[in-house]
Amino acid sequence: MHIQRKSLLFIRFTSDLLMIIMSFILAMDLTIKPGSYWIDMNNQVLFYSLIITWIVSTRVTGLYDEFRSNNFIYELITVIKNIFIQSLCAVVILFLLEKEIMTKFFVVAYSTYMLLLMVFEKFFFRQLMQYLRKKGKNLRSILIVGAGDLGYNFCETINENPHFGYKIIGFVDDESKSFLNGQYLSKIEDLERVLDEKSVDDVIVALPNYATEQLQKVIMTCEHHTTRIKIIPNYFKYIPGKFNVSMFGRFPIISVRDDRLNELHWRILKRGFDLAFTSVLFVFAFSWLWPLIALAVKLSSPGPVFFKQIRWGRDNNRFVTYKFRSMRVDSHDVDENGNFLQATRDDPRVTKLGKFLRKTNLDELPQFLNVLAGDMSIVGPRPHPTPLNIESKDRIHLYMLRHLVKPGITGWAQVNGLRGQTSGNSELMQKRVDHDIWYIENWSFTLDIQIIFTTVWKMIKGDPDAY
Repeated sequence: MHIQRKSLLFIRFTSDLLMIIMSFILAMDLTIKPGSYWIDMNNQVLFYSLIITWIVSTRVTGLYDEFRSNNFIYELITVIKNIFIQSLCAVVILFLLEKEIMTKFFVVAYSTYMLLLMVFEKFFFRQLMQYLRKKGKNLRSILIVGAGDLGYNFCETINENPHFGYKIIGFVDDESKSFLNGQYLSKIEDLERVLDEKSVDDVIVALPNYATEQLQKVIMTCEHHTTRIKIIPNYFKYIPGKFNVSMFGRFPIISVRDDRLNELHWRILKRGFDLAFTSVLFVFAFSWLWPLIALAVKLSSPGPVFFKQIRWGRDNNRFVTYKFRSMRVDSHDVDENGNFLQATRDDPRVTKLGKFLRKTNLDELPQFLNVLAGDMSIVGPRPHPTPLNIESKDRIHLYMLRHLVKPGITGWAQVNGLRGQTSGNSELMQKRVDHDIWYIENWSFTLDIQIIFTTVWKMIKGDPDAY
């Protein structure tokens, strides 16, 4: 029994459509008289809209991407995302069809049925695949060409993840390696004989980049035997876990880092949310809160209300950032050696009011002006002053990658406790940068919402690292 990838994808997709149809019928039976709803054209519009939305959303979220190498939790989270999109679609369609009365009951019932049925379906399907693979069925046999580090590491990945449904039948290489534990089959020149003697589904080529002549011979041999061939580029050792492959004309291009916010539609979504959220804050909160804070700053110590500083933004562009002044006007940003002086706990430069403003993050509120101006976003890596950037860019690994996106008022590093003083602590700064890069590579709109809610919660309960 051998299920090809496209056949497996068709089975998964068809099963999901059946779950959608069952969920729709069950939800309609609860909402309207059973069986009477199919004659209503509006209900047919709703049904087909949900089907089309599922097809589109699953392509965007990658639900039907490589099945073998994704675990159940990953698939379940992706399913929940698509069910959420289905719920939004149902609300919009019912509103447009002027069916507001049945909206709440249908959407809740439909989403609940979909969640229950699809969780059961996905779990059952995976259990069935695991059972078949334990019986030696639905396993794809792999022959690895190249027994270097690349080929061996790929073999280890397969052995450590039996749920992928692959089995390694051996290695072909010009040199026999002792660590292959009897899996060495022959030299590369004898590949044709191996393919004749062994049942091979896929040949994985893990040769060095310079072995172009050997690669050509391997491809020709595999095509002669109608064996599927896949190539692992040896330069993947330079590429992190998140990358993107696209076509530039007829040339495949690998982007070393997957930067979703480099795509126009995601930037438009993020910018639209920034403007909408900031506008609401200015109307309902800042209109009365800012004058109170400004008056308190003015009365607490002599000097201007706002503190202005040059910071680095997207693509290393400089801009002026604004904060409510929390330090004395005679404070210095750098020491006698030119090193940047970050704020420390019980910093004598900070005023009494400034301690409260910094503790509650209220000093950061004027940076919403930078959001309106387009220099910053609500969520993103925190912008650092010029002296700290210059000090860190050669000392901290991948530091400058933070500037691939707009800086933010709050960020993933900050809600994970990585804020406050980092001067002289390279390890702490590296952790902050690592979190910033993770945010850039894993950005999603829901992640931004999560960070905003977490930031508000930390403001309410108090952050021990804010000073």
